[in-house]
Amino acid sequence: MELILLFFIFTLAGFLGFELIAKVPSQLHTPLMSGSNAISGVTIVGALIVAGADDGSWVTTVLGTTAVTLAMINVIGGYFVTDRMLGMFKKKDTAPAKKEGSS
Repeated sequence: MELILLFFIFTLAGFLGFELIAKVPSQLHTPLMSGSNAISGVTIVGALIVAGADDGSWVTTVLGTTAVTLAMINVIGGYFVTDRMLGMFKKKDTAPAKKEGSS
């Protein structure tokens, strides 16, 4: 019974997440995603705890290590996207630079 309840919660969260993301305007998508990628740090902590748990099961170690890897990819990718987004707002120097010594 508990497995069915957990599956129901997982399915409901998936549908809710899809509906929420579908309603976000494209202008807000990148800032919201970069913020949510920072929250993945919490996922990393939880995955490290699971990966390091000494319960004698190799399944938890493999799943925990996979979770750490995927969460780190998410966090690092989020920082790259945020840096690229912020780079779009920097002013570009359009005037050619003057050389020293020339008049």
